[in-house]
Amino acid sequence: MLVEVQPKITEQIAPSPILQQTAYWAKVKEEHGYQTKAFDIKIKATENELPSLNTGNPPTDDILIVLRQVSPEFQIAYVPYGPVFEPGEENRGLYLEELSESIRKYLPKSCIAIRYDLVWESPWAGDEAHYNQNGEWIGPPETRIQEMRMNFDTQGWKLRKAHTNTLPSNTVFMDLNKKDETLLTQMKSKTRYNIRLSQRKGVQVEDVTHDNLPVWYNLYQETALRNGIVLDNMEYFKSVLEAQEQQPKQWAQIRMLLAKKDDEPLAGMFLAITGKRATYLYGASSNRKRNLMAPYALQWEAICQAKAAGCEEYDMFGVSDKPDTEHPMYGLYKFKTGFGGELHHRHGCWDYPLDPKTYELYRAVEMSGQGFHMN
Repeated sequence: MLVEVQPKITEQIAPSPILQQTAYWAKVKEEHGYQTKAFDIKIKATENELPSLNTGNPPTDDILIVLRQVSPEFQIAYVPYGPVFEPGEENRGLYLEELSESIRKYLPKSCIAIRYDLVWESPWAGDEAHYNQNGEWIGPPETRIQEMRMNFDTQGWKLRKAHTNTLPSNTVFMDLNKKDETLLTQMKSKTRYNIRLSQRKGVQVEDVTHDNLPVWYNLYQETALRNGIVLDNMEYFKSVLEAQEQQPKQWAQIRMLLAKKDDEPLAGMFLAITGKRATYLYGASSNRKRNLMAPYALQWEAICQAKAAGCEEYDMFGVSDKPDTEHPMYGLYKFKTGFGGELHHRHGCWDYPLDPKTYELYRAVEMSGQGFHMN
Protein backbone atom coordinates (compact mmCIF):
# COMPACT_ATOMS: atom_id res chain seq x y z
CA MET A 1 0.00 0.00 0.00
CA LEU A 2 1.24 3.48 -0.83
CA VAL A 3 -0.40 6.55 0.73
CA GLU A 4 0.32 10.01 -0.64
CA VAL A 5 -0.89 13.33 0.80
CA GLN A 6 -1.08 16.83 -0.58
CA PRO A 7 -1.71 19.90 1.64
CA LYS A 8 -4.67 22.13 0.83
CA ILE A 9 -6.65 24.90 2.49
CA THR A 10 -9.40 23.78 4.84
CA GLU A 11 -12.08 25.50 2.74
CA GLN A 12 -11.37 22.87 0.06
CA ILE A 13 -12.27 19.92 2.29
CA ALA A 14 -14.93 17.88 0.51
CA PRO A 15 -18.40 17.71 2.15
CA SER A 16 -18.61 14.82 4.60
CA PRO A 17 -21.41 13.28 6.69
CA ILE A 18 -18.97 13.40 9.62
CA LEU A 19 -19.29 16.90 11.08
CA GLN A 20 -15.83 16.88 12.67
CA GLN A 21 -14.20 16.25 9.29
CA THR A 22 -15.74 19.22 7.51
CA ALA A 23 -14.51 22.67 6.54
CA TYR A 24 -17.17 23.99 8.91
CA TRP A 25 -15.55 22.25 11.89
CA ALA A 26 -12.17 23.66 10.89
CA LYS A 27 -13.73 27.12 11.02
CA VAL A 28 -15.14 26.48 14.51
CA LYS A 29 -11.72 25.40 15.79
CA GLU A 30 -9.94 28.30 14.15
CA GLU A 31 -12.35 30.70 15.86
CA HIS A 32 -11.00 29.34 19.15
CA GLY A 33 -7.37 29.86 18.24
CA TYR A 34 -6.48 26.38 17.01
CA GLN A 35 -4.28 25.91 13.97
CA THR A 36 -5.77 23.48 11.45
CA LYS A 37 -4.37 21.61 8.48
CA ALA A 38 -6.05 19.74 5.64
CA PHE A 39 -4.72 17.18 3.19
CA ASP A 40 -5.85 15.31 0.10
CA ILE A 41 -5.12 11.58 0.39
CA LYS A 42 -4.48 9.18 -2.49
CA ILE A 43 -4.15 5.47 -1.84
CA LYS A 44 -2.40 3.09 -4.20
CA ALA A 45 -3.00 -0.50 -3.18
CA THR A 46 -2.40 -3.99 -4.49
CA GLU A 47 -5.35 -6.27 -5.14
CA ASN A 48 -4.94 -7.83 -1.68
CA GLU A 49 -4.76 -4.43 0.04
CA LEU A 50 -7.75 -2.73 -1.59
CA PRO A 51 -9.81 -0.91 1.03
CA SER A 52 -13.32 -2.08 1.79
CA LEU A 53 -14.68 1.35 0.86
CA ASN A 54 -13.44 2.03 -2.67
CA THR A 55 -14.42 5.51 -3.79
CA GLY A 56 -12.08 5.96 -6.72
CA ASN A 57 -9.20 4.57 -8.76
CA PRO A 58 -6.99 5.08 -6.89
CA PRO A 59 -9.19 5.62 -3.82
CA THR A 60 -9.13 9.20 -2.49
CA ASP A 61 -10.08 10.96 0.72
CA ASP A 62 -9.21 14.09 2.63
CA ILE A 63 -8.46 14.72 6.28
CA LEU A 64 -8.72 17.55 8.79
CA ILE A 65 -6.10 17.90 11.53
CA VAL A 66 -6.33 20.19 14.56
CA LEU A 67 -3.04 21.08 16.24
CA ARG A 68 -3.47 20.94 20.01
CA GLN A 69 -0.93 22.53 22.34
CA VAL A 70 -0.17 20.03 25.14
CA SER A 71 2.57 22.16 26.71
CA PRO A 72 4.35 25.43 25.93
CA GLU A 73 6.86 23.41 23.90
CA PHE A 74 4.88 20.58 22.29
CA GLN A 75 1.80 19.81 20.23
CA ILE A 76 -0.26 16.82 19.18
CA ALA A 77 -1.87 16.62 15.73
CA TYR A 78 -5.42 15.59 16.56
CA VAL A 79 -7.66 14.04 13.90
CA PRO A 80 -11.32 14.31 15.06
CA TYR A 81 -13.31 11.30 13.81
CA GLY A 82 -10.87 10.68 11.01
CA PRO A 83 -9.73 9.46 8.64
CA VAL A 84 -13.14 8.85 7.07
CA PHE A 85 -11.83 6.39 4.48
CA GLU A 86 -11.84 2.87 5.98
CA PRO A 87 -9.58 0.11 4.68
CA GLY A 88 -10.28 -3.55 5.25
CA GLU A 89 -9.81 -4.41 8.94
CA GLU A 90 -6.57 -6.29 8.28
CA ASN A 91 -5.02 -3.19 6.68
CA ARG A 92 -6.08 -0.50 9.15
CA GLY A 93 -2.74 -0.35 10.95
CA LEU A 94 -0.73 -0.30 7.74
CA TYR A 95 -2.91 2.50 6.38
CA LEU A 96 -2.51 4.64 9.51
CA GLU A 97 1.22 4.03 9.54
CA GLU A 98 1.71 5.11 5.94
CA LEU A 99 -0.70 8.02 6.31
CA SER A 100 1.20 9.22 9.39
CA GLU A 101 4.58 9.02 7.69
CA SER A 102 3.21 10.92 4.71
CA ILE A 103 1.80 13.69 6.92
CA ARG A 104 4.82 13.91 9.23
CA LYS A 105 6.86 16.27 7.03
CA TYR A 106 4.05 18.84 6.95
CA LEU A 107 3.76 19.07 10.74
CA PRO A 108 5.79 21.29 13.09
CA LYS A 109 8.94 19.79 14.62
CA SER A 110 7.30 20.39 17.99
CA CYS A 111 4.52 17.88 17.15
CA ILE A 112 5.17 14.73 19.20
CA ALA A 113 2.36 12.50 17.87
CA ILE A 114 -0.65 12.18 15.62
CA ARG A 115 -3.80 11.18 17.51
CA TYR A 116 -6.52 9.57 15.41
CA ASP A 117 -9.98 9.61 17.01
CA LEU A 118 -11.16 6.76 14.82
CA VAL A 119 -14.73 6.69 13.61
CA TRP A 120 -14.25 3.11 12.38
CA GLU A 121 -16.20 0.39 14.15
CA SER A 122 -14.23 -1.61 16.69
CA PRO A 123 -13.15 -4.97 15.20
CA TRP A 124 -14.47 -6.65 18.34
CA ALA A 125 -17.97 -5.22 17.92
CA GLY A 126 -18.90 -8.11 15.65
CA ASP A 127 -17.37 -10.78 17.88
CA GLU A 128 -19.93 -12.70 19.96
CA ALA A 129 -17.25 -13.42 22.55
CA HIS A 130 -17.29 -9.74 23.48
CA TYR A 131 -20.95 -9.75 24.52
CA ASN A 132 -22.40 -11.20 27.71
CA GLN A 133 -25.32 -13.59 28.00
CA ASN A 134 -27.73 -10.65 27.86
CA GLY A 135 -26.27 -9.50 24.55
CA GLU A 136 -24.53 -6.53 26.15
CA TRP A 137 -21.17 -5.34 24.88
CA ILE A 138 -18.36 -6.06 27.36
CA GLY A 139 -15.80 -4.01 25.46
CA PRO A 140 -12.58 -4.70 23.60
CA PRO A 141 -9.75 -6.80 25.08
CA GLU A 142 -6.86 -5.38 27.09
CA THR A 143 -4.70 -2.69 25.47
CA ARG A 144 -1.85 -5.07 24.68
CA ILE A 145 -4.13 -7.28 22.56
CA GLN A 146 -5.66 -4.26 20.81
CA GLU A 147 -2.21 -2.95 19.90
CA MET A 148 -1.07 -6.34 18.60
CA ARG A 149 -4.04 -6.50 16.27
CA MET A 150 -3.74 -2.90 15.07
CA ASN A 151 -0.01 -3.19 14.39
CA PHE A 152 -0.22 -6.48 12.53
CA ASP A 153 1.67 -6.14 9.23
CA THR A 154 2.95 -2.63 10.03
CA GLN A 155 6.63 -1.84 9.51
CA GLY A 156 7.39 -0.03 12.76
CA TRP A 157 4.82 -1.45 15.24
CA LYS A 158 4.31 2.12 16.54
CA LEU A 159 0.55 2.56 16.91
CA ARG A 160 -0.54 2.95 20.54
CA LYS A 161 -4.01 2.91 22.06
CA ALA A 162 -4.54 6.23 23.82
CA HIS A 163 -5.47 6.16 27.52
CA THR A 164 -8.76 7.96 26.85
CA ASN A 165 -11.06 8.85 23.98
CA THR A 166 -11.74 12.51 23.21
CA LEU A 167 -15.01 12.26 21.24
CA PRO A 168 -17.67 9.68 22.17
CA SER A 169 -16.64 6.20 21.10
CA ASN A 170 -20.14 4.75 21.55
CA THR A 171 -23.27 6.06 19.89
CA VAL A 172 -26.68 5.05 18.59
CA PHE A 173 -27.53 5.31 14.89
CA MET A 174 -31.11 5.47 13.67
CA ASP A 175 -32.04 4.51 10.12
CA LEU A 176 -34.29 7.29 8.83
CA ASN A 177 -35.25 5.46 5.64
CA LYS A 178 -38.52 4.45 7.29
CA LYS A 179 -41.97 5.92 7.72
CA ASP A 180 -42.70 7.87 10.90
CA GLU A 181 -45.10 5.16 12.07
CA THR A 182 -42.38 2.53 11.71
CA LEU A 183 -39.85 4.63 13.63
CA LEU A 184 -42.34 5.09 16.46
CA THR A 185 -43.18 1.40 16.51
CA GLN A 186 -39.50 0.48 16.84
CA MET A 187 -39.03 2.71 19.89
CA LYS A 188 -39.36 1.41 23.42
CA SER A 189 -42.94 1.72 24.61
CA LYS A 190 -42.03 4.18 27.38
CA THR A 191 -40.25 6.48 24.90
CA ARG A 192 -43.22 6.41 22.53
CA TYR A 193 -45.55 7.12 25.45
CA ASN A 194 -43.43 10.05 26.65
CA ILE A 195 -43.38 11.63 23.18
CA ARG A 196 -47.17 11.53 23.02
CA LEU A 197 -47.54 12.64 26.63
CA SER A 198 -45.37 15.68 26.01
CA GLN A 199 -47.37 16.59 22.94
CA ARG A 200 -50.70 16.16 24.80
CA LYS A 201 -49.42 18.39 27.60
CA GLY A 202 -48.87 21.19 25.10
CA VAL A 203 -45.09 21.16 24.71
CA GLN A 204 -44.20 22.94 21.48
CA VAL A 205 -40.85 22.66 19.68
CA GLU A 206 -39.53 25.62 17.71
CA ASP A 207 -36.62 26.07 15.32
CA VAL A 208 -35.31 29.33 16.79
CA THR A 209 -32.85 32.01 15.68
CA HIS A 210 -29.39 32.56 17.10
CA ASP A 211 -30.78 35.41 19.20
CA ASN A 212 -32.07 32.70 21.52
CA LEU A 213 -28.57 31.53 22.45
CA PRO A 214 -28.80 33.01 26.01
CA VAL A 215 -32.00 31.00 26.54
CA TRP A 216 -30.26 27.83 25.37
CA TYR A 217 -27.25 28.58 27.53
CA ASN A 218 -29.35 28.94 30.68
CA LEU A 219 -30.74 25.45 30.05
CA TYR A 220 -27.23 24.17 29.39
CA GLN A 221 -25.96 25.61 32.68
CA GLU A 222 -28.76 23.86 34.56
CA THR A 223 -27.90 20.58 32.84
CA ALA A 224 -24.17 20.88 33.52
CA LEU A 225 -24.71 21.62 37.21
CA ARG A 226 -27.27 18.83 37.55
CA ASN A 227 -25.02 16.21 35.95
CA GLY A 228 -21.65 17.46 37.18
CA ILE A 229 -20.18 17.99 33.71
CA VAL A 230 -17.59 20.51 32.58
CA LEU A 231 -19.23 23.81 31.62
CA ASP A 232 -18.26 25.36 28.28
CA ASN A 233 -18.65 29.13 28.05
CA MET A 234 -21.31 30.77 25.89
CA GLU A 235 -18.68 32.05 23.46
CA TYR A 236 -18.02 28.47 22.39
CA PHE A 237 -21.64 27.86 21.40
CA LYS A 238 -21.76 31.29 19.78
CA SER A 239 -18.85 30.28 17.55
CA VAL A 240 -20.60 27.03 16.60
CA LEU A 241 -23.53 29.09 15.31
CA GLU A 242 -21.55 31.93 13.77
CA ALA A 243 -19.19 29.64 11.86
CA GLN A 244 -22.21 28.44 9.90
CA GLU A 245 -23.00 31.96 8.77
CA GLN A 246 -19.52 32.35 7.28
CA GLN A 247 -19.51 29.24 5.09
CA PRO A 248 -21.42 27.61 2.22
CA LYS A 249 -24.53 25.69 3.19
CA GLN A 250 -23.17 22.37 1.94
CA TRP A 251 -20.49 22.37 4.63
CA ALA A 252 -22.99 22.02 7.48
CA GLN A 253 -26.33 23.25 8.77
CA ILE A 254 -26.68 23.90 12.49
CA ARG A 255 -30.18 24.36 13.87
CA MET A 256 -31.09 25.38 17.40
CA LEU A 257 -34.35 23.88 18.68
CA LEU A 258 -36.20 24.81 21.86
CA ALA A 259 -39.07 22.94 23.51
CA LYS A 260 -41.44 25.24 25.40
CA LYS A 261 -44.67 25.17 27.39
CA ASP A 262 -46.50 28.50 27.56
CA ASP A 263 -43.34 30.25 26.35
CA GLU A 264 -41.27 28.74 29.17
CA PRO A 265 -38.15 27.00 27.76
CA LEU A 266 -37.87 23.43 29.02
CA ALA A 267 -35.31 21.77 26.72
CA GLY A 268 -33.02 22.67 23.84
CA MET A 269 -30.58 21.17 21.40
CA PHE A 270 -28.21 21.83 18.51
CA LEU A 271 -29.04 19.71 15.47
CA ALA A 272 -26.25 19.35 12.90
CA ILE A 273 -27.02 18.29 9.33
CA THR A 274 -24.12 17.21 7.14
CA GLY A 275 -25.06 15.56 3.89
CA LYS A 276 -27.31 12.58 4.57
CA ARG A 277 -26.53 12.48 8.30
CA ALA A 278 -28.08 14.40 11.20
CA THR A 279 -26.31 14.60 14.55
CA TYR A 280 -27.72 15.40 17.98
CA LEU A 281 -24.77 17.61 18.82
CA TYR A 282 -25.58 19.31 22.15
CA GLY A 283 -28.58 18.93 24.42
CA ALA A 284 -29.89 20.60 27.56
CA SER A 285 -32.99 20.55 29.74
CA SER A 286 -34.53 22.46 32.62
CA ASN A 287 -34.90 21.26 36.19
CA ARG A 288 -38.48 22.51 36.07
CA LYS A 289 -41.61 20.68 34.87
CA ARG A 290 -39.71 17.50 34.08
CA ASN A 291 -43.03 15.65 34.23
CA LEU A 292 -43.87 17.21 30.84
CA MET A 293 -41.13 15.10 29.18
CA ALA A 294 -40.03 17.98 26.94
CA PRO A 295 -36.75 16.29 25.82
CA TYR A 296 -38.80 13.52 24.18
CA ALA A 297 -40.87 15.93 22.11
CA LEU A 298 -37.67 17.82 21.26
CA GLN A 299 -35.87 14.71 20.05
CA TRP A 300 -38.81 13.52 17.97
CA GLU A 301 -39.08 16.92 16.27
CA ALA A 302 -35.33 16.80 15.50
CA ILE A 303 -35.75 13.36 13.93
CA CYS A 304 -38.68 14.62 11.82
CA GLN A 305 -36.68 17.68 10.70
CA ALA A 306 -33.72 15.47 9.79
CA LYS A 307 -35.96 13.29 7.63
CA ALA A 308 -37.48 16.35 5.95
CA ALA A 309 -33.97 17.62 5.17
CA GLY A 310 -33.21 14.37 3.31
CA CYS A 311 -31.09 12.71 6.00
CA GLU A 312 -30.89 8.93 5.95
CA GLU A 313 -29.31 8.41 9.37
CA TYR A 314 -29.44 10.05 12.78
CA ASP A 315 -26.44 9.98 15.11
CA MET A 316 -27.39 10.25 18.78
CA PHE A 317 -23.75 11.17 19.54
CA GLY A 318 -22.57 9.64 22.77
CA VAL A 319 -23.82 6.98 25.19
CA SER A 320 -22.27 4.55 27.63
CA ASP A 321 -21.17 1.30 25.99
CA LYS A 322 -23.74 -0.77 27.89
CA PRO A 323 -26.59 -0.32 30.43
CA ASP A 324 -24.26 0.12 33.40
CA THR A 325 -25.99 2.14 36.13
CA GLU A 326 -22.58 3.18 37.52
CA HIS A 327 -21.45 4.71 34.22
CA PRO A 328 -21.65 8.55 34.10
CA MET A 329 -23.36 8.34 30.69
CA TYR A 330 -25.92 5.72 31.72
CA GLY A 331 -28.73 8.30 31.72
CA LEU A 332 -27.92 9.19 28.12
CA TYR A 333 -27.80 5.47 27.23
CA LYS A 334 -31.26 4.92 28.70
CA PHE A 335 -32.73 8.00 26.99
CA LYS A 336 -31.15 7.59 23.56
CA THR A 337 -31.55 3.84 23.14
CA GLY A 338 -35.23 4.28 23.87
CA PHE A 339 -35.64 5.84 20.41
CA GLY A 340 -34.58 2.61 18.71
CA GLY A 341 -31.56 2.44 16.49
CA GLU A 342 -28.43 0.37 16.86
CA LEU A 343 -25.47 0.73 19.18
CA HIS A 344 -22.22 1.46 17.36
CA HIS A 345 -18.86 0.93 19.07
CA ARG A 346 -16.06 2.99 17.52
CA HIS A 347 -12.35 2.18 17.65
CA GLY A 348 -11.53 5.23 19.77
CA CYS A 349 -8.26 7.19 19.97
CA TRP A 350 -4.99 5.82 18.62
CA ASP A 351 -1.60 7.53 18.67
CA TYR A 352 1.24 7.45 16.19
CA PRO A 353 4.35 8.84 17.98
CA LEU A 354 6.55 11.18 15.94
CA ASP A 355 8.96 11.89 18.80
CA PRO A 356 8.88 8.56 20.73
CA LYS A 357 10.89 9.69 23.77
CA THR A 358 8.85 12.85 24.39
CA TYR A 359 5.62 11.01 23.59
CA GLU A 360 6.32 8.40 26.28
CA LEU A 361 6.85 11.17 28.84
CA TYR A 362 3.60 12.81 27.76
CA ARG A 363 1.75 9.49 27.93
CA ALA A 364 3.05 8.89 31.44
CA VAL A 365 1.52 12.12 32.78
CA GLU A 366 -1.59 12.33 30.60
CA MET A 367 -3.74 10.21 32.91
CA SER A 368 -2.85 12.30 35.98
CA GLY A 369 -4.15 15.51 34.44
CA GLN A 370 -0.99 17.32 35.42
CA GLY A 371 0.52 19.89 33.09
CA PHE A 372 3.10 18.51 30.69
CA HIS A 373 6.30 20.55 30.59
CA MET A 374 9.89 19.83 29.68
CA ASN A 375 12.88 22.08 30.35
